[in-house]
Amino acid sequence: MADATDRLETGGGHRAGPIVLSVDAMGGDQGPAAVIAGMAMSASKNPEIRFILHGPEAELSPIVRKRKLDGVVEIRDCPDAVEMTDKPSNVLRHGQATSMWSCIEAVRQGDAEVAVSCGNTGALMLLSIMRLKKLPNVHRPAIACLWPSRNPNGFNVMLDVGADIKAEPRDLLQYALMGCSYARNGQELDRPRIGLLNNGTEEHKGRAEMKEAHDLIRDAAGRGDFDFVGYVEGGDIPSDRVDVIVTDGFTGNVALKTGEGTAALIRDFLKEAFRYSVLSKVAAVLALTSMKRLQKRIDPRRVNGGVFLGLNGTVVKSHGSADATGVSAAIKLAVKLAKSDFNARLAARVASTEELYVDGQHSTGEATA
Repeated sequence: MADATDRLETGGGHRAGPIVLSVDAMGGDQGPAAVIAGMAMSASKNPEIRFILHGPEAELSPIVRKRKLDGVVEIRDCPDAVEMTDKPSNVLRHGQATSMWSCIEAVRQGDAEVAVSCGNTGALMLLSIMRLKKLPNVHRPAIACLWPSRNPNGFNVMLDVGADIKAEPRDLLQYALMGCSYARNGQELDRPRIGLLNNGTEEHKGRAEMKEAHDLIRDAAGRGDFDFVGYVEGGDIPSDRVDVIVTDGFTGNVALKTGEGTAALIRDFLKEAFRYSVLSKVAAVLALTSMKRLQKRIDPRRVNGGVFLGLNGTVVKSHGSADATGVSAAIKLAVKLAKSDFNARLAARVASTEELYVDGQHSTGEATA
């Protein structure tokens, strides 16, 4: 199974032809104008992209025409929208006329390769699971995000960051395999380094299920074609020690929101410092180029787009507050994953989970005996 996965992940190259994306126009805080502006930014840089846009046609058509996207956009009329305050269960029962539902359906029906939405995360995940279904052997899907780091490519992958608050040892092994596939196809890393987030790097630290997950991932590294660096701590998330950080959704989501808040705090502190006096304002002018470079590196819009992993279809979740730049970044990620035939490669990788889990359990039992 591992050999087949390796051939699928490394062979074949990028396929030719247009990339069709399904975009929810109504999910973001800034409305459809920001979403369509982001689409226009992406289309100007990549003529291969085609869009299926979901929302009220009467509202969307004038914006699409204004952005000169008529030739690359098909609008599917949807009168309703999912609000951020809507309960996921209510959306599942009554949301058939929403733009989010239609967006997911386009991927389920094979009309588009990737769905992109800025909408309600819980509703989007539930709809994705129920309409696209989970891949065979997947117990819990995960949301993977990119995290600014000291690595040469500038980012690390972390999962899960909010799909499910729980994760059993078998789930964490699966997250490691899915994260490995994402790092290969999304970050172009031949042999990703994977770490398991814990409250210390010593092997005796952590809950019993963490220790079991540690052993499972360690034993799977050889056949999974990745390097396991062992436990990592919070300070390692942006480091160059690791490429993929594996954790449960509760811990991952807290870390993600903490990181975003810290980045915003640093930006505010720097603005205050440079406005403090006349000399500091002069220093700000002198440091303008360096400050812009720093701002770009910590700008969350550049890494906008969490990927739902473990489903029969690829879904990219953009920030609800994303502007045109953020939406364009999410679309760029969606295009990259579509070009690499990511979901087929992910399916091949997770297909080996059960075999690796059983082998890991067997070797752990032998070691204990």
